[in-house]
Parts: sequence; structure tokens; C-alpha cells
Amino acid sequence: MGEAVAQRLGSGSTLVLADVSEPTLRNAADSLRSVGYDVIEHVTDVSNEDSVVSLAEAAAGLGRVEVVVHTAGVSPVQASVEAIMRVDLLGTALMLDAFAATIAPGGSGVFISSMAGTLGPQDPNLERRLGEVPTSALLDLPELSHDAITDPGTAYSLAKRANQIRVRSASRAWGRQHARVNSISPGIIATPMGVAELDGPNGDFMRAMVAGSPSARLGTPHDIAAAVVFLTGPHATFITGTDLLVDGGVVASLLSPTA
Repeated sequence: MGEAVAQRLGSGSTLVLADVSEPTLRNAADSLRSVGYDVIEHVTDVSNEDSVVSLAEAAAGLGRVEVVVHTAGVSPVQASVEAIMRVDLLGTALMLDAFAATIAPGGSGVFISSMAGTLGPQDPNLERRLGEVPTSALLDLPELSHDAITDPGTAYSLAKRANQIRVRSASRAWGRQHARVNSISPGIIATPMGVAELDGPNGDFMRAMVAGSPSARLGTPHDIAAAVVFLTGPHATFITGTDLLVDGGVVASLLSPTA
């Protein structure tokens, strides 16, 4: 998804690409350079505050930071509960904080959540604290402890719901910079992560959800990139602090009575 977004948004701009894997980052950057993009590479661990701050400072050092798109994440078949909490939840919070200080006036950000955050159980008391607690204390919430979360699927759903909430809360800080920030919740997308989940223990259930949805197909990275283009562009200047569900109608089909 990140590469698809870069292809759509990067023409005529300096692209700062970040990834925790130096070989993956180099391959993506080289691919974009080969077709004319101006790319700067920055190895970044989004679960590490110093690493994220370094990324934000490097981007700001190049000029106006006009668009921030955060697509980093791990899924239940790929990672442990601890890794999901640190990458998917803490990583998003750290990126929101760091770029709230460097985003240019008139700029915008999009952070990738998931339809799993929309479908999971919602606890108003926990959600209030997920939106209010300082990032440094986020993983100290008792509901996010090892005893409270025992499986990666639950961790993923909770982390993605927290992403939606943190973006909503962060819109105030971004607004003080005269900038906007939103989240996108993709459905089942044909990326390596999505394919890994389809090949995992919940694959049959996921295929059934796709088959029963109005679109009856997997999403593509470019479906998500198109939504990012809209949210970061001139036609969405009155949209901030909200989540856009881009799932081909999966959630609608699950939550609506059978016609």
C-alpha cells in the first residue's frame, strides 16, 4: 500500500520512504527511482520514539512536510501480541506525535487502520482512555497487558480501533498547525500481508466475507491509494479527525440484515 501511495502522490515531490528493513526499503526506493521519482531513504523502527523523531526531523530538514502517510503494520499471522502492540498501536501514536510538530500548514496525514478496528468490541471507557493517555503511558493501560490480551487477533483488532481513536484525538494538535489528519480502514487487500492472512487459520472466514460483500472481490493497494489521494487533496479540506472505511462493503454486509 505504501508503494502504491508513493506512486500516486510522489510525482514532482521529494519522497521520504521509511521502513524497518533496509533491503526492503532499498528495493522500493530503487524501483521508484527507476521510473523518475526523487526518493530519500530513511530506515525507521516505528515502535522506537527516537527513530520516529529522527524520521520527522529528516523530512522537515528537506523542506515543507506536506503529506504524511503511515502504512507500517503487522498482522496476526505475522507477529506476536507484543509486536502488534508495539508496531500497530504504539507506532501509530509515535508517528502522530512526531509529525504533529513538523507537518506544514495546509498539510495532511493519513494513517492506515483496518476494518478489524471497526468490527471489534467497543468499550466506551477504554476508548476514552485510549484517546487521552499520553503516548509514553499508552502500553501501560491494564487492558493492553499480557494478561488481558492473549492472542494476536484480539491484539490486532484492539490496536486498529486504537488507531482510529488516536487519529481522532490527534486532529486537534494537527489542527493547531492548520493541518488535517484522518485514518483509513482497509478491508481485505491483496497485499503480501493480506495473502498471508488468507492462507492462515481464518482464511476461509475471510473469503466468505469477501464473497458476501457487495463488491465480491479483494481490494487492491491502488484502491487504498485512491482514498489517500482524496483525503490528502483539495477536495477534502473540511475532513479531519475521522476514519474512512474502504472495504468493498464487507462491514455493511456483516452488520446489515440479509435482504
